[in-house]
Amino acid sequence: MSLIVHKYGGTSMGSTERIKNVAKRVAKWHRAGFQMVVVPSAMSGETNRLIGLAKEIQAEPDPRELDMLCCTGEQASVALLAMALKAEGLDAISFSGWQVPIKTDSSHTKARIESIDDTRVKAELNAGKVVIVTGFQGIDDQGNQTTLGRGGSDTSAVAIAAAMGAAECLIYTDVDGVYTTDPRVVPEARRMRVVSFEEMLEMASLGSKVLQIRSVEFAGKYRVPTRVLSSLTDPMMSLDDEKVSGTLITFEEDEHMEQAVVSGIAFNRDEAKVTIRGVPDKPGVAYQILGQVAEANIDVDMIIQNQGSDGTTDFTFTVHRNEFNKTMDLLKNKIQGSVGAREVAGDTNVCKVSIVGIGMRSHVGVASLMFKTLSEEGINIQMISTSEIKVSVLIDDKYMELAVRALHKAFGLEKEAA
Repeated sequence: MSLIVHKYGGTSMGSTERIKNVAKRVAKWHRAGFQMVVVPSAMSGETNRLIGLAKEIQAEPDPRELDMLCCTGEQASVALLAMALKAEGLDAISFSGWQVPIKTDSSHTKARIESIDDTRVKAELNAGKVVIVTGFQGIDDQGNQTTLGRGGSDTSAVAIAAAMGAAECLIYTDVDGVYTTDPRVVPEARRMRVVSFEEMLEMASLGSKVLQIRSVEFAGKYRVPTRVLSSLTDPMMSLDDEKVSGTLITFEEDEHMEQAVVSGIAFNRDEAKVTIRGVPDKPGVAYQILGQVAEANIDVDMIIQNQGSDGTTDFTFTVHRNEFNKTMDLLKNKIQGSVGAREVAGDTNVCKVSIVGIGMRSHVGVASLMFKTLSEEGINIQMISTSEIKVSVLIDDKYMELAVRALHKAFGLEKEAA
């Protein structure tokens, strides 16, 4: 009997009516002979509501207590879904992350999964039950509840699928798959039938909100076939149709992979740029700066170092916009003096736009077409970063939608791949 993992997002769990529809869909799969593990998110808006309450009490909520609070959202979801499945005539049982247990490190609000003990879940599956597990959360070695960060339910679902050797992990969302870019920005955006793990990983890391990046990392590392599809379709649609809907995230060597040079355009408004100017240009200066930033648990993205003619260098990098103030305080109050820098500056009115595609490995001129397209639209590039299958640029935030539309057209992404 094949094991299938279903994950349902907050919109899918947004009301008791939608929870009942989730139960109908899960029941359909279970009655077709599949063992089922279901990982639901908190109801839509619930996590934001809880964080808002916390900030009314404490401007910067204590991370451990914030995890304790936010865990309650998913705990409500799993219990309600178990009840809905029982109302459908199925035997179901819900577990919190600590009951499985899903072991994590102790980085509250952004913990990482270290191991999953599937003994208890397997026993319940073998007894014929549907098992529902809270997404987004786990437990550390000290017995504290932890959360994996926003979107962490995707990671929980794929990690459980990997640990238990599931045949497939189905991620149900409010969209019907992965698109060449956000259809709200480019109406001509096209749903992809198949995308590689590498491409999806780049798109997730570059701002695509369809899947959380760590869930794609898990799926690729443990080779878990993962499908993104809509939960807003008829829950009683035929299983054959549902199995091939959405977008399958698979392996590059799959003979059915779409072979476009560029597969998609990703963008991210959650960027902020910081610059530390006039740093004495000597060995180890990058570590002196970024080592302290890393110790403060701040993630750095794009990096540029510009060497001056006066024996100094300017060091520019980007961070998540939510960590901009923390980063500026660290640079001004600690790093600037320790490295002898002249000035610290920052800008939150920036965004990152990226082109992604495994076909870029075997085609030249992709970056030059990107730069030409932006130039023709009068868009100035502030920073550039590349990998084997992507090119990212940092631009003024006000040009983001123009850039995405122009690039989507320039690379012909509205057309089906041959």
